[in-house]
Amino acid sequence: MVLNPSNPVQPQKSLNLNNRFQVSGQRLWQWYQHAIADLSQEQLRSRVDLKQELDWLLLEVSELEPLDLRLTPSESQQIQLQMPLTELQQLWQQRLAENRPVQHLTGTAHWRQFHLQVSKDVLIPRPETELLIDLAMDAAHNSARLQEANLWADLGTGSGAISLGLAMAFPQATVHTVDCSQAALAMAQRNSQTYGLDQQIHFHLGEWFQPLVGLESQFSGIVSNPPYIPTAVLPTLQPEVFEYEPHLALDGGTDGLEAMREIVAIAPQYLQPGGVLLLEMMSGQDKAVEALLINQGQYEQIQIYPDLADIPRFAQAYRI
Repeated sequence: MVLNPSNPVQPQKSLNLNNRFQVSGQRLWQWYQHAIADLSQEQLRSRVDLKQELDWLLLEVSELEPLDLRLTPSESQQIQLQMPLTELQQLWQQRLAENRPVQHLTGTAHWRQFHLQVSKDVLIPRPETELLIDLAMDAAHNSARLQEANLWADLGTGSGAISLGLAMAFPQATVHTVDCSQAALAMAQRNSQTYGLDQQIHFHLGEWFQPLVGLESQFSGIVSNPPYIPTAVLPTLQPEVFEYEPHLALDGGTDGLEAMREIVAIAPQYLQPGGVLLLEMMSGQDKAVEALLINQGQYEQIQIYPDLADIPRFAQAYRI
């Protein structure tokens, strides 16, 4: 589970126009070049692309665009920053010294077209999870019974990324969002308000399907990126993940499939006939998840899809 900041489809700057600081382009360029040079070969060979993270941090707190990082600024150029350069330097040193995710330094993360607020209370949304929305859209497009697609559920929403993606993909639909963390649910609500989607998304505090009692057989689709890391594997994750991200969103129990079993077992009660279940899973879990779906007995058209790295990552099944 590697944390690489992704660029949004439609970049939106987080630069606070009421809190701007100017720095000469050449001074900023000199610091940027020195910061790159200071990255040790060991760091450059690590599982984290620190150069990419440095670029992301600089772009996030400035008015610069990616192309600007490849061009030497003119002597007269002035750059607007969200913070003094000294504070930016301190943030970067904090990233290196403490392994703190860059998204936590700025409190933001990009996901699809969204510029989300994140914190230690939510899992930082990963680029691969974006494909869940594409699969949901394809499922609705390819199934006559899902053409209306009026009711969706996002189980274990965290930052609210999947819910926002579903709400944008299906503007006539209602999305029921569930999380057992009050802090995570509050973050998801703030993100939905940013994009004016809070009227389309209903937020529920609780475990998996428990808050959805009364909505049985009504959902067009259920989507979840549940905890799927085996407990014993957690300490082997990058320190950026293990030390800073909520274990509640990571720990999938002894074999990583604890939450998956519950979702697969109960989802048919809440899906309408022909409704789709979409799950994200860990590399190497595809055969086990496929077996869970088959053995449950109420799914058809079970398929496993790869992520962009060609790793089996998503399971899709339709309610019989």
